[in-house]
Amino acid sequence: MTITALPPDTDADISRVTEALAMITPRWNVRILLALSGSPLRYSELAAKVPWLQSGQLHPKLKSLCDAGLVERTEHTTRHVTYGRTERGAALLPVLPLIVTWAEKHLENVDRPLPAIEQIEDSLTLLTRRHAAAILWVLKSRQDVSGRALARIVMPAQDWTNVYPPLRQLVSDGLVDTDGVGQPYRLSAAGDGLGPVLGTLSAWSAGKSLDQAAGHPVWGHPQTRPAPKQWTSSQPRSALTALPAARTVLSLPAWHNGDLFSHATAARPKAAIPAGGPRR
Repeated sequence: MTITALPPDTDADISRVTEALAMITPRWNVRILLALSGSPLRYSELAAKVPWLQSGQLHPKLKSLCDAGLVERTEHTTRHVTYGRTERGAALLPVLPLIVTWAEKHLENVDRPLPAIEQIEDSLTLLTRRHAAAILWVLKSRQDVSGRALARIVMPAQDWTNVYPPLRQLVSDGLVDTDGVGQPYRLSAAGDGLGPVLGTLSAWSAGKSLDQAAGHPVWGHPQTRPAPKQWTSSQPRSALTALPAARTVLSLPAWHNGDLFSHATAARPKAAIPAGGPRR
């Protein structure tokens, strides 16, 4: 089904990435996938690995991940059921260190460095804003675009003024820049830097090898942008330890599933941070 006025293949690409983000962004989903590294676990064994989930929260989360094809439920007997990651779920995990790399460069916290798992969750929240993917795609492809032109492309069936709430949110989140009211919109350095993340998500959601992300027609060829503006991430929720972020975004980093839980994030120097920032 056509969502935007973009070419059908681009529209389908955006839809697939949006769906992929919707699978993993809900709170705790990434943590559950990471907890399922190794052999399949019984429900009680998995619950012990995610003790922050309150009673009754884990089962619906597992059901949604099973429905999405990321987790497999195996019923050995009526009293012996295990859960494990599918190949599809495991193939998604290399996207996570790319998100950490991006967050390390573009997300800042005023109080303390965030654990990598929280950087991932906060970054995913930004990408699932309404119409965010379509707006980012258009701005990457066409650079400076007026609000009215964006509306004709991103939401052709709606009143064109409806584009401004998501645009203002993306400006607040630091992914989009503008010089003021009535001026065109463009990707910020942070928005442009999402290329490896969105390109890899596109390859995964299309069932392609993640190595093909570098050849993505929109996100595979980074453009030079001004120095990034730093902005405040949302407040941390829990104190899980983190993996060391991958330092290159042009190739998929070597990474082990347990790293998010077994390594501490190195402290980063604090930078001057403007008021405002992304809101959950």
